[in-house]
Amino acid sequence: MSEVLSLSNITKFYGSVRALNDVSFSVPVGSVFGILGPNGSGKTTLLSIVLDVLKANNGKYLWFGLPGSPEQRRKIGSLLETPNFYHYLSAIDNLKVTQSISGRGTDEDILQVLRKVNLYERRKSRFKSYSLGMKQRLAIAASLLGDPKVLVLDEPTNGLDPVGIAEIRELIIELRNSGHTIIIASHLLDEVEKVCTHVAILKRGELLTTGEVNEVLQDEDVVEVSATNLNLLADLLKEFTGTVSINNSANTVQLLLPKGTARLEDINRFCFSKGVVLNHLLLKKKRLEARFFELTNN
Repeated sequence: MSEVLSLSNITKFYGSVRALNDVSFSVPVGSVFGILGPNGSGKTTLLSIVLDVLKANNGKYLWFGLPGSPEQRRKIGSLLETPNFYHYLSAIDNLKVTQSISGRGTDEDILQVLRKVNLYERRKSRFKSYSLGMKQRLAIAASLLGDPKVLVLDEPTNGLDPVGIAEIRELIIELRNSGHTIIIASHLLDEVEKVCTHVAILKRGELLTTGEVNEVLQDEDVVEVSATNLNLLADLLKEFTGTVSINNSANTVQLLLPKGTARLEDINRFCFSKGVVLNHLLLKKKRLEARFFELTNN
């Protein structure tokens, strides 16, 4: 099985409002899959449907190649919102409450998940003494009870300070390295770019694009070049098929070419043949933020 989740034509209405419209994509095994979109794009609705919290009006989804069922659901850990932990209980006792309600995991599992989220040393501390980042890590620990193959996390860094965000980012990377597939809904594009291998971008319930992060970003080749005379370099590069612009603050010229056509050695050779010596030549990766706004602002 190469996919943990596949969606086909998922559609959801709230009255006359179409929250999701024919959304289809697949989540590969071992990926960190980011579901991105502005507020109201349908991210939480989509996660709620695949976790059997909401029912779609049309379409279907498969977990591990099979329709959703209680057995399949036990293979999935989820965090749709921060659980209501008891402030006066320790981490261990709070997870025991979660375990008794969900029926997932054992006492030994509780200690293991606390180690995974780096809270073992604070396992006997009361929840109210935790920082926001620690509270979120405990929530993720609760989703890890029973050692699910897949984690579904809705805005796992929401409300956290930079330190807390970095902690969750590192934890997600560690969980992926230990064999988990992770599905994240988020609006923090910089964080998604750092941890996700695949993305799907939604806008008003429509799927705009999906695929590996590098494929989604590289809709065109972005070449950054520099030489002593920027204006001369820019005029020269206009002979290439592409768009040329000068970035005076960075002292570079940016050349946009059709995806997969940039040949740095050809650009260097061409400039040199025209008497211009390059002191900088780089094929840049477009930032996810830039690509996101290109797609969602249209």
